[in-house]
Amino acid sequence: MRIGLIATPWVPVPPPRYGGTEAVIDNLARGLRDAGHDVELFTVGESTCDVTRSWLFKEPMEPMHDSIIESLHVEAAYRALADSDVDVIHDHTVVGPLLGSHAAPARVPVVTTVHGQFNDVSRQVYSRMPSRVSIIAISHPHRASAPEVPVETVIPHGIDTDRYVQGPGGGGYLAFLGRMSPDKGVHRAIEVARRSGLPLVIMVKMRSAEEHQYFEEVVRPMLGSDVELMFEPDEAHRIDIVGRAEALINPIMWPEPFGLVMAESLACGTPVIASPNGAAQEIVEPGITGYLDSGVDGLVEAVGRVGGIDRNACRSAAERRFSMHRMVEDHVRLYRRLIDRASVPTLNEQRGARFRHRVAL
Repeated sequence: MRIGLIATPWVPVPPPRYGGTEAVIDNLARGLRDAGHDVELFTVGESTCDVTRSWLFKEPMEPMHDSIIESLHVEAAYRALADSDVDVIHDHTVVGPLLGSHAAPARVPVVTTVHGQFNDVSRQVYSRMPSRVSIIAISHPHRASAPEVPVETVIPHGIDTDRYVQGPGGGGYLAFLGRMSPDKGVHRAIEVARRSGLPLVIMVKMRSAEEHQYFEEVVRPMLGSDVELMFEPDEAHRIDIVGRAEALINPIMWPEPFGLVMAESLACGTPVIASPNGAAQEIVEPGITGYLDSGVDGLVEAVGRVGGIDRNACRSAAERRFSMHRMVEDHVRLYRRLIDRASVPTLNEQRGARFRHRVAL
């Protein structure tokens, strides 16, 4: 197959530091290429993903989520891919499938992955998608949160398990990885670690005004000698830190659609202790790859039991359930099904053909 992928205009693929969506797109593009498919990625010019690439904007654009910037980007993307004779277009932007999919060639299926939470606005957006657009949710709790949205299938994210290698553990600390956001529960991670008597290594992205405000007002006053704070360490450093941690602490306070850091932690052989919100309840297998609890007391108790988790079982679960290879296979099955479906003439087309045949006679 020849597959067109559309990334966002906000972050290069792969992301140089923080960027969950772009990391997933990079894994999907490289995985499809390695499986023998031709891939064209429409992204920004600074991207380095090793597939055929095209772009409108050379550099990542700001401000993020500006609708005019995204509209220009996707309009150029659909024009570029229409000229590339692709078999399917997989759009990872928000406005692209709604505003640009009409420009895709006839009988070329358009697929979109919903990377964000379904909220009041996004439910309306995805409920209004053209009929030719097939929607992918990234976990079953994610899909269940918007029953009115016509989701075609659920495909969990996959990670590159060749990069995320199993670590030895034994570092004597807990790790936290995510945005500096109250939704991510950074303050709760500090409280859990402190009450458990373990140091905490915090690796965060902190760029927006809201993230800075939360840090200054809530997190900074909680810091001490038992908390090491790191801002966007590179991938190799992150993997090393997570791989040596006793556990990843992920006390999220929102229904996260997937939670890539949890899958990455399992690939490193590191158990996950998380709140049972969103996809965490689907990613973490209690007693096998970690523990789930909604309260700080329960999370502290879970830290005390984490030594009973087999790190090999964590790694095995990541390879089986969250590998790049599994993600690619799921997408290829979907693409083929949609291509086959698009090749069948519609009822109106069949009627039109019969009418033209009668006229010719």
